[in-house]
Amino acid sequence: MGLLSEPIRASASGDLLIVIEGNSDNANQEALIAIDTLLAPTAAGPAQYIRCATLAAGQRQQPQSNLALISVNGIYAVREARQALQLGLHVMLFSDNISLEDEIALKRQAHEQGLLLMGPDCGTAIINGVVLGFGNNVRRGSIGIVGASGTGSQEVSTRIHQFGHGISQLIGTGGRDLSEPVGGLMMLDALNMLAEDPDTRVIVLVSKPPAAAVAERVLTRARAVEKPVVIWFAGPDNPRSDEPGLLFAGNSKQAALNAVLAAGAQAEQLALHPLNWPLIGDIRAQLAGPQRYIRGLFCGGTLCDEAMFLAMEKYPDVYSNIHPDPAFRLADLSQSQGHTFLDFGDDAFTNGKPHPMIDPGLRIQRLLHEARDPQVGVILMDFILGYGAHQDPVGVMLPAIQQAQATAAAENRPLVIVGYVLGTDQDSQSLQRQCQMLTDAGVIWASSSTNAGLLAREFVCQQKELH
Repeated sequence: MGLLSEPIRASASGDLLIVIEGNSDNANQEALIAIDTLLAPTAAGPAQYIRCATLAAGQRQQPQSNLALISVNGIYAVREARQALQLGLHVMLFSDNISLEDEIALKRQAHEQGLLLMGPDCGTAIINGVVLGFGNNVRRGSIGIVGASGTGSQEVSTRIHQFGHGISQLIGTGGRDLSEPVGGLMMLDALNMLAEDPDTRVIVLVSKPPAAAVAERVLTRARAVEKPVVIWFAGPDNPRSDEPGLLFAGNSKQAALNAVLAAGAQAEQLALHPLNWPLIGDIRAQLAGPQRYIRGLFCGGTLCDEAMFLAMEKYPDVYSNIHPDPAFRLADLSQSQGHTFLDFGDDAFTNGKPHPMIDPGLRIQRLLHEARDPQVGVILMDFILGYGAHQDPVGVMLPAIQQAQATAAAENRPLVIVGYVLGTDQDSQSLQRQCQMLTDAGVIWASSSTNAGLLAREFVCQQKELH
């Protein structure tokens, strides 16, 4: 852009760069004056926030607070989390790119002090009705969630809201909590807290594929809880059979359904959306022989997981950047293979960059790239509403969606785009408006993450019979 001056070349991490190219010298000068005004220190009045340089200073200003939300670069986050714990604060560690060794040390410290260490890479929590990080505007209720998955927890919470119930607490643990090295430290502690919480009647445990030994440890503790516990541990294996007090789910929709039924909902009063098999038949007839692949482009890691595992039930050639089997992990993230499902929220895409729920730039580029592949039949995408997310997640993607459709049309081939909007009727972005924009753009939208994955899977199935 011609703006790379010598001072900018010499900049380093932590520098603030403001570069202006206005229509005139006067415009540039007015902008500089406005910036100086914004950056000038002001006296803190009663209607202003007080800025504190350290956590300790913040605690002195607000001694009644008992939780710190930390969102700084990973190389600084461990020090801040350790200081917060030393100050007796629960921690939500939003930051990612933190070593496994540091995570274990922080969680052991928190456990010994009777504190929560939610994270690292904990994107979602709802504590006493307050959303921390990403999250949706869901009603209060009697169902508590402990999630080693941010968007998985969001999906379950929004389905519970859709079914007419609400959330007491949503405690995130970070995606690695149920790995063998971490051992489920925070899920176990959070499960104990919800077991003792009088406002929580039903508990839902959500996780990406856990280590088998850790899953057993969590289930052993869950069996001792005197409340119904719903288990949704995403993975390629079918869910176990239910036990007294334990209800297993194979997908996010079933997890939410089990939870509200355990909380007293009547099945006949719930609005359930079955798959549209006539539509599936029509799409199969449209897709030409070579167009047999799904390309999933996701903001949410567990939404990506869910669609990927549904595809794996039917197809052997499913690849991803987060596949549990290293043999099916993409060697080159820029090139898809077979049915490819990409989590753009993974560390490989977010290190030093905004999360795709905020900045869709990388996903837009990949959408246009995949639309040029003549073997692609379906592109599957999620659109996440709520606090912290983009204010118009569908609208910001529409030009790229239209360009992708035009690319396929110019080559006389169909391109099916399936969208799922994660949100509630109370989210500021307007769930109804976002879904309507998809419809107007010719995108097929699904009523749940589970249905989105099933639709994409069935659309590209080249068998003539419908299941």
